[in-house]
Amino acid sequence: MSTSEKSGYHHGDLRAALLSTAMEMLEGGEPFSLRAVARQAGVSPTAPYRHFKDRDALESALAVEGFRELLAILGDGRDLPASPPDLAEFAVTYVAFALRRPALFRVMFGKACNDADDERVKAADALHDLLAGALDHVFPDADASALASAGWGLAHGLACLYLDGKLQAASGEEVTERVRSAFLAITSVGS
Repeated sequence: MSTSEKSGYHHGDLRAALLSTAMEMLEGGEPFSLRAVARQAGVSPTAPYRHFKDRDALESALAVEGFRELLAILGDGRDLPASPPDLAEFAVTYVAFALRRPALFRVMFGKACNDADDERVKAADALHDLLAGALDHVFPDADASALASAGWGLAHGLACLYLDGKLQAASGEEVTERVRSAFLAITSVGS
């Protein structure tokens, strides 16, 4: 069996093959380097350098994929939220993503966005813009940017508390209810 038959790599999709392999390794809990990813993908040890300057560049590309996936899930066929309960569902979806893809979630938020990495900055900004737009739609007289930061901070904080074992739940339904009620408690203050 040739290298390309073994790995699924065919001329023209090396970057995608490397990202797919790195994602599998990341989510499988395997430490990875560019060499390890190349070995697992069945390509030469220098092949990843055609697309990624170093491990940080590969991690950044994974983070971009994660941001895009989360953005797609949050916006998947939905209208902008029309009420605080609709907004709470954004938070529920966000936390569910973090719990379903913990390693990717940590890569997405483990490092500050580097202004030199335009794709990562754009992907993170698109997520923030979606949240700001949703909050502005429900609370048009409020500071949408401040509300987006607060809402994102609440959802992100709950996700991290669950990931770090500081909050525990017996079921996914319990997580959903806690996230929903926490978000509704905050958005209903002063109403």
